[in-house]
Amino acid sequence: MKVVVASVAMVTVCAAGIVLAQSDTSKNTGANNKSPELRQLGKHLAKGQADQHAGSYGGSNPLLFHAGGTVVSSTTEVHPIYWGPKWADSAFVNDKIAGLALFYAGASSHYLSTNTEYTGSTGLHTTDLIVEPDPDHPYIDSAHAAPTGDVQPIAVLNEVCSVVGSDVKRHAYYPVYVDSPRGSVGYCAYHSSGTCANGTPVDFAFFFNLDGDRGCDPVDTETGHSQGLSALANVSGHELSERQTDPFGNAWFDRLGYENSDKCAWTFGPSALTFSNNTIWKVQGNWSNAALTANRGYVSGITKYTGCIDGTNEF
Repeated sequence: MKVVVASVAMVTVCAAGIVLAQSDTSKNTGANNKSPELRQLGKHLAKGQADQHAGSYGGSNPLLFHAGGTVVSSTTEVHPIYWGPKWADSAFVNDKIAGLALFYAGASSHYLSTNTEYTGSTGLHTTDLIVEPDPDHPYIDSAHAAPTGDVQPIAVLNEVCSVVGSDVKRHAYYPVYVDSPRGSVGYCAYHSSGTCANGTPVDFAFFFNLDGDRGCDPVDTETGHSQGLSALANVSGHELSERQTDPFGNAWFDRLGYENSDKCAWTFGPSALTFSNNTIWKVQGNWSNAALTANRGYVSGITKYTGCIDGTNEF
């Protein structure tokens, strides 16, 4: 494991528009020019079950492409970061860190292929190819307390740039997992993007510790994973899919601002998904305009979620 002792730089940002699916190109106007610059301040949220009605984003509204929008059309490098003192605990390491390594290692599967119908302004399709280059050596920052409450994207960007340092890679994806619970905050996770001080643009996501969090719990009775790991895996899939189809908040979202995973939030097919490495996960599906047109979707109980697909259970 990459155990990191790093100081986190603070930055001054002249504006911080926290609006779903809206980018903010504000510049860092602080005196410290070595601090990261946050180019995209939008929190693209994964809300919890307790904070919205499951599946209510879907309906008959298709995802719309916005001129000039960008999707991820090249292979994604995933570099998880674990932030907070609990990540030095072997129970966390053996459960969540090892489990999430397996999750990302197998995500290039039928599941992630649910995103590939979408294209960017160049005409290239969203890729379903991801790689975690060094899954046995994630970045672990157990020397610093993780933030609590409504964590702002600038704090997460600072952590990414500080912990990864000179190894930071252009447009790699850095999902940041903290050991602190979400408390009364009305979301489980979010994704965003920014630029480190050396000029390297990065995409990142933020995840609370979801142990015992009923509002962010997929209620997984199939896979044998711990409740906390199952909860993280589900929202990790949500944020990864949205990062692939709408990394900067300027590409694919519907007329209400909801991205592809938002529109199928907290809806699941009748069975868990087998990933390419034969690991099994309970992960919600993603919205497909093609499925909506073809009247396809998965069925749970007596409900058909037309437009929602997970790569396995469409009807």
